[in-house]
Amino acid sequence: FQAEDGIRDLVRSRGLGDVYKRQIYDRDLDRVPANHQPLTPLLYLDRAARVFPDHVAVVHGPLRRSYREVYARARRLAAALAARGIGRGDTVAALLANTPEMIECHYGVPMTGAVLNTLNTRLDADAIRFCLQHGEAAVLITDREFSRTAAAALEGLATKPFVIDVDDPEYDGPGARLGATDYEAFLAGGDPEHDWRLPDDEWDAITLNYTSGTTGDPKGVVYHHRGAALLALGNVITGGLGQHPVYLWTLPMFHCNGWCFPWTLSIVAGTHVCLRQVRAEAMYRLMAEHGVTHLCGAPIVMQMLINAPDAERRDLPRRVAFFTAAAPPPEAVLAGMSEAGFDVTHLYGLTESYGPAVVNAWHADWDALAADQRAAKKARQGVRYPVLEALDVRDPETLEPVPADGATIGEVMMRGNVVMRGYLKNPAATRAAFAGGWFRTGDLGVKHPDGYVQLKDRSKDIIISGGENISSIEVEDALFKHPAVAAAAVVARPDAKWGETPCAFVELKAGAAPTADELIQWCRGRLASYKLPRHVIFGELPKTSTGKVQKFILRERARQDGA
Repeated sequence: FQAEDGIRDLVRSRGLGDVYKRQIYDRDLDRVPANHQPLTPLLYLDRAARVFPDHVAVVHGPLRRSYREVYARARRLAAALAARGIGRGDTVAALLANTPEMIECHYGVPMTGAVLNTLNTRLDADAIRFCLQHGEAAVLITDREFSRTAAAALEGLATKPFVIDVDDPEYDGPGARLGATDYEAFLAGGDPEHDWRLPDDEWDAITLNYTSGTTGDPKGVVYHHRGAALLALGNVITGGLGQHPVYLWTLPMFHCNGWCFPWTLSIVAGTHVCLRQVRAEAMYRLMAEHGVTHLCGAPIVMQMLINAPDAERRDLPRRVAFFTAAAPPPEAVLAGMSEAGFDVTHLYGLTESYGPAVVNAWHADWDALAADQRAAKKARQGVRYPVLEALDVRDPETLEPVPADGATIGEVMMRGNVVMRGYLKNPAATRAAFAGGWFRTGDLGVKHPDGYVQLKDRSKDIIISGGENISSIEVEDALFKHPAVAAAAVVARPDAKWGETPCAFVELKAGAAPTADELIQWCRGRLASYKLPRHVIFGELPKTSTGKVQKFILRERARQDGA
């Protein structure tokens, strides 16, 4: 002790007291298994199965599965995959609807150390093929409904993944089996007591999600266990999920891993009510039968609910919390949702932020505002989730924060644990996204005096239609390939049902006279159906002196036309 006192006096006499303080807390206070474990959402299911083993975890048609059963099936899946040599760093792709199998994949796949790649079921075969090849998928689990697209996607792959077919009893449509085995037979070979391991590091990849609506090939966004665990917790806090909520799956689980809700529900031992097809009659029926408390969805889902005919509606046993992203809902839609029994919360996020990481946190005193003032508050994207470290609007060049005046436009930026690891095999895009120590969303917005962020434009001209991102450049490219088209520009047009739809402005070559329908049909063979332009307007495109199309003029024309 005398020697230590001497060291202490020496470092203090030389002005190194702060160094000494740091050193004493670094000595003999190490990370050990007793006090440090990597964060992972996989433990949420483990806990739910131990604490509430008999609580209903999954509802799908007549099927009911408890948390004990779901945990056992996830472990079977992990064991069966491991027996095929699947392990850390391997990719398992899933082309599935919102079914129990998709929930099980969110646990069973990462239990092996592998990475789950949930594929957008609305993509065409070329896009699916790209994802399978770029992600180096070793296994593809696919629903029979999507077998035609999956089969076409598998053609041309030099190395084909091992295919497992899912034959959902709730699906009675066409579709062939593609693999050597089906999902239930595959699970039967796995051990329900499989001793799965925690990730070696919470920074390990847990899922791979491909963006849509980019200017080139989709980018593969890599999530880690830490971010998934924290965003799942953030959903509980932000959404006010109490014990045993009942959640209706109207949001696709392939989209940002269902905003991390497959993991969120296990935290509070909630019930997943699965739904293959989002239809008003089915939504009302399931909400009434199962006492649904929460659901998420794009604005189109709200339109379905409030525009449903009386014959499809059911009396709801309680008010339902509805979380929506994309464009802020109009006041008339909010009023209609409230009258129908829903409380709407507006969220904002990106694939790169594990889904929503920003919430329009509502203040009770705003209820007393006039209707137009409430609508102005509702139009804002909001403030950061509790698990997001920082959210700001900054000058994209200087990185200086813009004034909080609600008028000065800058780029929306984020920083924290619920931001992706980066883009798979794309270091240049990753460096650009993180330049300056912030994740640059590419969205332009303002910051209000109370700190709430509001989007004003999308710097990449992305069109958000029914919750799906559409690249204007991709649609323009399809139009340019028509022999009669001299120039084309595509912008978002407001749409009451979809939020936004692509509107094409087209200059024709001399002597050419195709109809709007002809150009739309031309695009149909080159684009996924949701990316097709819904409106085509012919005429000379407004350009700058350097020949650049002035899209802000076209946006205003489209906005006036769609108003």
